[in-house]
Amino acid sequence: MKFGRSKEQKQSTAVDLPGRSDTITIVPLSGARIPARVIETGAGTMLVAITVPIDPLSNAQLQALLIEFHGPNGRVQLTGTASFADPSDPDVLRIDDPRAIDTVQEREYVRIQSARPALVFGGPEMIQINSHTVDISGGGFLLSGADALSVSDRVHFQLELPEGELPITGSGRVVRIDPHGHRGIVFDDIKELDRRRLIRYIFDCQRVELRRGLEVGRHGD
Repeated sequence: MKFGRSKEQKQSTAVDLPGRSDTITIVPLSGARIPARVIETGAGTMLVAITVPIDPLSNAQLQALLIEFHGPNGRVQLTGTASFADPSDPDVLRIDDPRAIDTVQEREYVRIQSARPALVFGGPEMIQINSHTVDISGGGFLLSGADALSVSDRVHFQLELPEGELPITGSGRVVRIDPHGHRGIVFDDIKELDRRRLIRYIFDCQRVELRRGLEVGRHGD
């Protein structure tokens, strides 16, 4: 069973596959995003396990699937030949001849350590989480105290800047959980003005740290 959007897709190219235990996203034609995890890779094939409860995928859904994951050069979309690895376990898919059909280049942003108050609504029930950031960049932030969020959860956020500044608002998606339980959130909807304000705040913080470093250098530790 082939899965891919249409005959109009650009020609596929070879790609480094995600590794074992890496988190990926299955995207059917409806646009829903289904979290999954790689459980085995081999020469020209991989097994992936769907990690949320869903109804078994139909043949039509398999034919319309894309797989997404974050590679070194950005977000990668894969196509290939999909089947159930075991008909008695429809949550495990076998992907043969996986290949890239698109790589979305993602801008790199300066990241700084900064604990800013953050109000987040996320998870399947959009629960409210009052937390703070661990670090911030123009493309996302690392969030503490958000144990209720899982990889691929979509969130809406309000990030507080220093007094006198309007908060930064937008939405994003949880893309990773670090060893300390912090949730890495990548923006997927943020006003360009808010992004520029956030980047300006980051640069201001860098200038303050640089000035402190120069003062320490002049006066000693």
